[in-house]
Amino acid sequence: MFRQAFKRGIAMGLTLVSMGSQAGEAPSAEELIRKSLSHAVPGVAISSIEPSPLPGIYMVETANRQLLYASGDGRYILSGDMYQIDGTKIANMTEMRRENYRRELLASISESDMVVFKPEGPVKAVINVFTDVDCGYCRKLHKEVPQLNEMGVQVNYLAYPRAGIGSSSYKKMVSIWCADDPQAAMTIAKQGGVPPEKTCENPVEKEFDLGNRVGVTGTPAILLSSGRLIPGYVPAANLARTLGIAAN
Repeated sequence: MFRQAFKRGIAMGLTLVSMGSQAGEAPSAEELIRKSLSHAVPGVAISSIEPSPLPGIYMVETANRQLLYASGDGRYILSGDMYQIDGTKIANMTEMRRENYRRELLASISESDMVVFKPEGPVKAVINVFTDVDCGYCRKLHKEVPQLNEMGVQVNYLAYPRAGIGSSSYKKMVSIWCADDPQAAMTIAKQGGVPPEKTCENPVEKEFDLGNRVGVTGTPAILLSSGRLIPGYVPAANLARTLGIAAN
């Protein structure tokens, strides 16, 4: 299954673009790459250029954290994931870089800004769920929160109103985050009810922006402490296996 996905990613995900040579007197690879990209894509903001694990190829990170790969002369750009083969193991080096970035972003949000459902006993694992109260699969996942809690999994909810800031879903989520009992308000909304309208200083917009930055494209989206992002609904038993704990 993974090998098929890997082959599809190589066949479909990589785009090879010739950027054209640029004149210069013995410039460095970084200078060549920056100059080439600035000519081809005016206004592009590059945050870093560094050697990749592949000799002669450089990793280019843009200001919005998009990862590209470039030849040292700046003439070729690869858009896609880089995989490393070690014996029978295949590792996605690009995704590992993304995971580092997601961990950094997650650390910027305090648990006090999340709607948290904690186990009564010891916490064995934590999942961070970008959620929308009007999302059917988010509601399905919420029904399994008690089961997850019983297994020792703490569920941290972050707001991700898919319809955007100012939408009906956004207003409901503001009411939840501002409620005296956010957990109860969340459950009311996930059961199809409407929590009492309330406003306050809240992190909903900040968390929506965070979701976009970590790569959320739909809900639910589960961000693990490792930085791994799991899109879509996953049954509680499957999540337990992913987290390395026994399912009840």
